[in-house]
Amino acid sequence: MDELTAEVLAAAARGDWDALKPLLHPYLHWSDGEAKLRGRTKVLAHLAAHPVGPPAEVELRDGQVYRWIGRPAE
Repeated sequence: MDELTAEVLAAAARGDWDALKPLLHPYLHWSDGEAKLRGRTKVLAHLAAHPVGPPAEVELRDGQVYRWIGRPAE
């Protein structure tokens, strides 16, 4: 897991939205379980109500997470 992804997970786990926001690209594509979202604002609102685990895949752009694909449910 890259350092940026680890920072995203840590900030989300502690609910530090101010630290999390600059780590996420404004046009973020987020897919985790049944949630399929576009845009940083929608993802931040989703994360405030739903825990997130390590992703299956992450795409970085401009030093931010641009695409997040969660692991399939086991």
